[in-house]
Amino acid sequence: MKHLRTYTCLLLVLASLLGLAGCHGSRGLDAFQIPEEFDTSRPYEITFWAKNDTNKTQSNIYEKAIKDFESIYPNIHVNLRLYTDYGKIYNDVITNISTGTTPNVCITYPDHIATYMTGTNSVVPLDELLVNPKYGLGGSEVAFDAPVKAEIIPQFLKECFIGGHYYALPYMRSTEACYINKTYVESLGYTLPEQLTWDFIWEVSEAAAKKGADGNYLLNGQPVMIPFIYKSTDNMMIQLLRQAGAGYSTDTGDIQIFNDTTRGILETVASHVKTGAFSTFKISSYPANFLNAGQCVFAIDSTAGATWMGTNAPLSDISGDKLVEFETEVRPIPQLDPNHPQMISQGPSVCVFNKSDPQEVLASWLFVQYLLTNDVQIAYSQTEGYIPVTAKAHSDAGYQEYLSRAGEDNGFYYDVKLKASKLLLDNMENTFVAPVFNGSASLRDAAGQLIENTAKSVRRNEQIDDAYFDTLYENISSLYRLDQIGNQGAFSSAKEKDLGKLPTTSVILLSSLGAAWLCIVAYAVFKRFQEKKSR
Repeated sequence: MKHLRTYTCLLLVLASLLGLAGCHGSRGLDAFQIPEEFDTSRPYEITFWAKNDTNKTQSNIYEKAIKDFESIYPNIHVNLRLYTDYGKIYNDVITNISTGTTPNVCITYPDHIATYMTGTNSVVPLDELLVNPKYGLGGSEVAFDAPVKAEIIPQFLKECFIGGHYYALPYMRSTEACYINKTYVESLGYTLPEQLTWDFIWEVSEAAAKKGADGNYLLNGQPVMIPFIYKSTDNMMIQLLRQAGAGYSTDTGDIQIFNDTTRGILETVASHVKTGAFSTFKISSYPANFLNAGQCVFAIDSTAGATWMGTNAPLSDISGDKLVEFETEVRPIPQLDPNHPQMISQGPSVCVFNKSDPQEVLASWLFVQYLLTNDVQIAYSQTEGYIPVTAKAHSDAGYQEYLSRAGEDNGFYYDVKLKASKLLLDNMENTFVAPVFNGSASLRDAAGQLIENTAKSVRRNEQIDDAYFDTLYENISSLYRLDQIGNQGAFSSAKEKDLGKLPTTSVILLSSLGAAWLCIVAYAVFKRFQEKKSR
C-alpha cells in the first residue's frame, strides 16, 4: 500500500503538470466587484507606494494626507513607503505581482500600468467605481469632499484610459518648459518671442557656440558653454514627431517611429551636436546646473523642475560662487508651427491593485479619492511646478491667490515656479498624451535612445549617413524588442483577460513528457501488482 500511495501521488502531480499545457501562469484574482456597503466595523491596513525626491515638504504632505484620512476613517490604516524614483516602484511592482504582494495603492505612470495589467485582474478597472452613486467620485457615502468625475481635467483623465478602460486617476500633471537665460539671448542681439520655434532655438544656440581666440566662449567668457540642453530626449522625439504630424505609434501598439521624419530629426540633432550647440542630460548632466552657472542658454525640462531653475532657484544644486546673475524666462517648448502648438502632458497617476477582499479594495479606493481633494492637490502642487488635476482645485480661491503672488519671495512664491505652473494652465488645450499599451514604456525609451545614440556617435566622430541610420534603427528595434510589440496594446476586458496559451511546440513537449511519465508510473503500478499476485 505504501508504494501504491506513492504512485497515486505521482499520478496526481503529473496530472497537474499536464494542466499547464493548456495555459501558463496562475489564474489570478477574481475580477473586483463593488460591495453593496463598505464595512466600517472592521479594520483595514493598506499600503501606499509613492515617489519622493528627498523633498521633505512633499513627504510631509503625504503624511498629513494619511493622518487626515485616517481621522475620517479610523478603521483604515495607511502604510506609506517612499521611493526615490518611479523606475524602482515599477521594478518592485512587477516583482510583487508574481508573488501576489503588490501594494494597495501606487503612484506610477500609465506606461507602467499597461505592463502591470499583464497579471490577470492585478489592476482594478475604475470605470464603475468612478460613477458609483455611493462610493464613486463624490458619492453619497464618501465621508469627505471629493471631486466628481466631471471635475477632473479631461485631457489628464484621458491618459489613464488604457485598452478601453480607466485603470488609474491622474494625481499631478506637468508638461515641459524651456527655461531661458534671457540676458544671454538679448546680448546676442535677439529678441525673445512669446512662442519659440525650433528654427529660433537652433539659430541662437549656434550663435552662442562661438569661441574666441583664447578658446573661451565669447558669450560667457568661460571654457564651458552648452547653449541648448534637453533633459528628456524621449519627450523631445515624441513631441517633434507629433508637431510634424509623423508616426510614433498607434493606440494599439503598432510601431511607426522608424520613418523618414525621425531620420530628419536625428540629422538635425547630429548637425548641432557637431558644432557643440546641443547636448542632452544623459551626456552632460542636469540642464539646471549649466543654466544657473551661465553655461547654457536654453534648458528644457519638466515644469515640475522649475524650483531648480534660475539664479535664485530655491533648490539649485550648484555652489553659490558658481551662480551667475541673469534674467530667467519660461516659455512653452519650441514648435514647428507656432500657430498650432503641441506639447506633452505628463505626470504621476494613481492605480489600485486588486486583492482577494473586495472590502480592502474599496478602502484603497476611498484613499485614492482623498488624494484628489483640494487640500492634498493644492498643497502638493505648490511644492514644485505641478498643477492640480481637477477644475475644483483650479478654481479654489486659495490656489488662485497663490498664483497671483509670483515673485514675492524666492521660496514658496518663486516666480519661475509659478510661471511654469501658469504655462501649463494656459496651454491645457494644447497638450496631448502619448499612446499607452503593453510595451509603450519600451517604445518611449527607444525614442530617446535614438537621439542619445546619434549624439554620442557624433561626439565619437563616427560617420552619420544612411547606412548609420539603417543600423541604428535595427539596433534600437532589437534592443527594446519593438518587433515583438505589434498589436500588444489591444487589451481585453480585465474580467476576461487571461495570461494566454503556451506556444504549440510547448504544449506538444509538455504533453509528451506527461504522457511518458504516466506510462512509466502505470507500468510500475502494474509490475507492483503482478509481484503481489505471484507471492
